[in-house]
Amino acid sequence: MAEELSWEDIFNPNPTPRQPVEPTPEPLVEPQLAYPPTRAFEMPPVAPAVGEPAPAVGEPAPAVAEPEQNPPVRSYRTPESDLAREFPLSPAAAAVGAAAAAAAPVATAGAASQYTAPAPFPTAATARFTPREDDDPFASLFGPAAPSADGAAPESGVDAAAIPLRRREAREGEGRRRAPEAAVAAGAVSGGRGSREGGNGNGYGGGNGGRPKKKRRLRWLKITLPIVIVLALIGGTAGYGWVNYNHQVRALLGIPLPTDYTGNGNGTEAIVTIKSGDIGSDIARTLHDKGVTLTFDAFYNLLLTQKEQPPFQPGNFKLEQHMSAKSALDALLDPARKVTDKLLITEGTTLPGALQTIADTAGIPLADLQTAALDLAALGVPATEPSLEGYLFPATYQLDGGQTAHQVLKLLVDTMYQHLDAAGVAVAQRHAVLTMASIIQRESGPNTDDFYKISRVFANRIAQGMNLQSDATVAYGTGNLKTVYTTDAERADASNRYNTYANPGLPIGPIGLPGDLAITAALHPVDGPWLFFVPINLQTGETVFSETVEQHDAAVAQLHKWCAASKENDSYCQ
Repeated sequence: MAEELSWEDIFNPNPTPRQPVEPTPEPLVEPQLAYPPTRAFEMPPVAPAVGEPAPAVGEPAPAVAEPEQNPPVRSYRTPESDLAREFPLSPAAAAVGAAAAAAAPVATAGAASQYTAPAPFPTAATARFTPREDDDPFASLFGPAAPSADGAAPESGVDAAAIPLRRREAREGEGRRRAPEAAVAAGAVSGGRGSREGGNGNGYGGGNGGRPKKKRRLRWLKITLPIVIVLALIGGTAGYGWVNYNHQVRALLGIPLPTDYTGNGNGTEAIVTIKSGDIGSDIARTLHDKGVTLTFDAFYNLLLTQKEQPPFQPGNFKLEQHMSAKSALDALLDPARKVTDKLLITEGTTLPGALQTIADTAGIPLADLQTAALDLAALGVPATEPSLEGYLFPATYQLDGGQTAHQVLKLLVDTMYQHLDAAGVAVAQRHAVLTMASIIQRESGPNTDDFYKISRVFANRIAQGMNLQSDATVAYGTGNLKTVYTTDAERADASNRYNTYANPGLPIGPIGLPGDLAITAALHPVDGPWLFFVPINLQTGETVFSETVEQHDAAVAQLHKWCAASKENDSYCQ
């Protein structure tokens, strides 16, 4: 006979061996339904009939007659309850239960035949009652009794309640109890520990496998995730390098560099200004600087293939960035592309160039503009100024097509005064600030930091009693307004009142139209010891600042070398 375990045996991992106790034989009872209810129905105790003796200790309760009606859906569990099989009572508890059972009443003859009054305390020989979940704190921890190891129910005539459960079987019973009802109905609950393919070790089956498959999935993630991260880093690095260092990557891999875009643009508007007297190289450089064409050569070489020079007209034209050279040429020759209601004056433009742009854009005769520009008092400019130069603010203006020459010029002068006031320039300082700012504007390139350094060079030279020696001022005095290159003879001509080589201090007036950046730089030069500067790349604006004459001469040699390197470079140096 198997050893009987007590409550202490169940929860004690190292139980003390005990002497086996022979259980009292139990009478056979009716088999349970195929679908036992999850919770037993308890009949209230019924008092015995008068004069009827109580059943003796260990004697089963008398049977009750079967009712005529159909039995209820849920039935009371028989004495062979799952809990009784899983937890057989000790002999002492069985004795107490037997004594209590002797005093318990039985059901009356008129009651339903299937229901038997439960005894308060089960005995080893009689029914071990199934406690309610709300009465027994341990009822929710353990479920129905597990079948035998081979999955079959105990044979008839064997006292299943007397067979104690091992700890392993108790754990398996708990796993089956906690299985979802849907999984039980679908047949997903495993009867054993769970196989490597179908179970997970808790008594559950699973279409996705048990714990080993989860480990395999985790192993796959540990292997694949680093590979994905590495590939993403490599792809991101390659993309960043291609976007930001396209030319260097192509040169390294031996891939020919493209010289032209394809298509009609990327949708970003670019206003291109063709000035009176511009030639092919000027227009090619303007298109490249505005981002319309990919390279200078793309448009310039296209012009060389033309049988005749295209009839370019001065004015502002609406194009797009990233256009092919052929598309840009067609757009510049299309009258519909000419902008007549939008006046664009760029920084560094000289007064004659600005008057021509106004005439070409607004349709105002150039002679009318030249005449209106001479009347300085009517425009609010001091009569002591040599000309209107420097007093027109470079910006984009929206015109309605009905303004006169005086009205357009007055609009540009008033705008310049507004910006000077915003910068904190006093009226008495307007002439000096505009003169210095116009020189900085003409001498500077696209690098904004150079504006403040060039301002410092001129301030240092004035402070040390040195002449400014600006080629831009000399060229302006000679009437050569498209270049900053001068000759030895021109630099020695003191009669040129704009010649800062031969004359000390500032020239007699501005040499162009300065913008906000040049005005601010004139007012706030950066600290530095420089006395010389020269651009060594007119396309990028790279400039070398020097403290000595020897350093400056070496930088000038770099500029001449750059100008002779290509036709495009030479177009900047003319």
